[in-house]
Amino acid sequence: MIQENSFEEIDKEEEDFETSSEVQLYERHRIIVDKGQSLVRIDKFLCDRIENASRNQVQKAAEAGFVKVNGNPVKSNYKVKPLEEITIYMDTPPHEIEIIPEDIPLNIVYEDDYLMVVNKPAGLVVHPGHGNYRGTLVNAIAWHMKNNSCYDANDPRVGLVHRIDKDTSGLLVIAKTPEAKSKLGIQFFNKTTKREYRALVWGNIEEEEGRIEGNIARNPKDRLQMAVFADPEIGKHAVTHYKVLERLGYVTLVACRLETGRTHQIRVHMKHIGHVLFNDARYGGSDILRGTHFAKYKQFVENCFNICPRQALHALSLGFIHPVTNEEMFFTSELPDDMTELLAKWRNYISNRNL
Repeated sequence: MIQENSFEEIDKEEEDFETSSEVQLYERHRIIVDKGQSLVRIDKFLCDRIENASRNQVQKAAEAGFVKVNGNPVKSNYKVKPLEEITIYMDTPPHEIEIIPEDIPLNIVYEDDYLMVVNKPAGLVVHPGHGNYRGTLVNAIAWHMKNNSCYDANDPRVGLVHRIDKDTSGLLVIAKTPEAKSKLGIQFFNKTTKREYRALVWGNIEEEEGRIEGNIARNPKDRLQMAVFADPEIGKHAVTHYKVLERLGYVTLVACRLETGRTHQIRVHMKHIGHVLFNDARYGGSDILRGTHFAKYKQFVENCFNICPRQALHALSLGFIHPVTNEEMFFTSELPDDMTELLAKWRNYISNRNL
C-alpha cells in the first residue's frame, strides 16, 4: 500500500472565529489500495489506515464530498476495490499544534490590559497550521505576552477574534482575556464592528458604489477557492459594500466595507462582479486581465506584479466597542509601501498615456 500525506492551506481572508461553523480542512491522504484487498466499506478501510482517524470523521468527510475514489466523491458505504486511488481531506490537524513563543516583531497600534490591535504585514501567516507551524502572528503574540501569567497562548478563549490571510495586510484585534474575546466576538457576530479595506481591482467599475450580496462556499471545481452561490441553502450569507475611490484606466482603487466576515469574501465578491483583485493569483488576478497587447504594456504590468507580489488588499480601518470600558474604539492604518508604490506606478502610467 502506498500512502502520501501533504498539506494544503485555504487562506482565511477575514473570517470571524465566533461565527465560523464551516469545516476547516487540514490534511490530504492519498492511498492506493493493495492488489489483494477484499471488498470493505471505505469508512472502515480508511479508519484502519489513517492514524488517529475516527469513523465519524471519515463519514463527515464523505458526506461533505471530500472522500474520493479515482477522483469521484463516494459515500461512506462505498466498497473499496483493489488498485483504486483514494483521496481524503480531514477536518482535524495532522498533529496537535502547540503555540511556541517566537521573537517576531509586532506593529502594535494599541494595547491595554484587555486587548491589543496590531497592523499585520503581508506575508505573515496569522495562525499555525497547514504546514506553517512556526513564524506566525500567534507565535509573535505569545512572545509578546510571555510574561503575562494570565495569558495562555494555547487557550482558545483568548487570542485572535478574527483573521486576515497571509498575503493581506492590515488591522487585527486580539483579546487578552476570555471576557474580552467573548464580548468582541459578539460584536463581530452582530455585525456592529466597522471594517474597511482598500483594494486595487482589474477593470473600470461602472458604478460609483454598490452592494454585493451572495452566499460564499468552497468552489466544487477547486477546493482552494471560494465561490458565490445563488442557492440560499449553499454556503454562508455574505455582504460587501464597495465605493470607487480612483479610476486608473485598466484598474480601479476601491474601498470595501464588510458586513460579514467570510473566507476570501472581498476577493470572491469582487471576482463575482467581474473585477478580480490585482495580482490575486488564486483567483486569476496575476494574469493581465485588462489592457493592450503591446509588449511595453505587458512589461509594465509585470513590473507592477513585482512591486506588489500579492493580492492588492489592505485592512485599512477597524472599529468596535471596548469590551470592558464600553468606549468606542476606531483605528486606521496607512497603506503599506508595496501598495503605495503600485498605485503611484499606475498613476504615472495613466498620466503619461493621456499626454
